[in-house]
Order: sequence, then structure tokens, then C-alpha cells
Amino acid sequence: MSANDANNMEISMEKTLIVAQLRRLNIDDLPAVLEIERRSFHEPWSEESYRHELSTNPIARYWGVFIEEQLVGFAGYWLILDEGHISNVAVHPDHRGKGLSKLLMAAVISECRLAEGRRMTLEVRESNTTAQTLYIKFGFSVAGQRPGYYSDNNETALIMWADITDMDVQQLLH
Repeated sequence: MSANDANNMEISMEKTLIVAQLRRLNIDDLPAVLEIERRSFHEPWSEESYRHELSTNPIARYWGVFIEEQLVGFAGYWLILDEGHISNVAVHPDHRGKGLSKLLMAAVISECRLAEGRRMTLEVRESNTTAQTLYIKFGFSVAGQRPGYYSDNNETALIMWADITDMDVQQLLH
């Protein structure tokens, strides 16, 4: 998957065919990112934070998944030397359960590998077992905890890591 090319991808889930476009996000996508963020998280990132991520942060890379030219989900990561730190994965509530998070994870992992990334990490709420299941499918495993990481309810974050050097991302999409 090229880091600069938009790719049309098809995902078949439960006899439903979804045609989605996957591409790198830019500052023009900010309003839609903010709407998905607001609908997905108890404590959404600020507009200023995403403006920085999408326009001036040299280590940030964000991918979006579009259905009928509408942004319905996004994922971002920071590339630091040979490691990727996944900062967010969010899908609009109306489009969850369609396999779009898998597509976004594949995009960020593939791009990180192309940039010679060897490992990736992320934090996930201890109560978010749906996300944990997805991350485990992509080879992530729990390596530690951050007690009280989430300030809205003092919930613990699980720290997950994956070695991506030999990961077959296409195989993980099936």
C-alpha cells in the first residue's frame, strides 16, 4: 500500500459488500475528524490538537476511510525512529461493525512498515474489549498498564505492543 496513493478496497462482511476508499488525511478533513472524534470518545481531542496533527506535526500520519466520499473513520500514528505509536482509531457510530477498523489498522501498520518501522504500540482502555480483540488479531499483546491513564473516569490503560517486521497485513484482513 503506497503512503501517498488512494486505494479502493472492498471488504466483505456477513454477505454485505462495502466499497471504501482509503487515503491519507489532510487539514481539509479536520471538520469530519472532529465530528467522529466527538461521537467516539468521552474526552475528545481538541480542534487545536488535530489541526497540529494534520498540518504541522512531522511525525504524525493519519489515514481515513471514506464511503461515498464521506469520512467515516480514521486512524493515526506517530513514527518515532523505528517505532509507530498508534494515537487513535475511531469509526463513526453509524459505520461500526463493518470491518473498517481492520482496514484502518492495516493501513497504519503497512505504512509504518514501509517507513522501516519494526514495532508498534498503543494504549487502550481496560474495559474496551472490542478494541483489544482487534489489536490482538493484528499481533498486539499486553506489555503493561498505566493506572489512572484516562482522566474522565481514572480507568487503567493497557499498553500493547506488536512486532510488525514479518507481519502479513493482507492475510490479517481475511
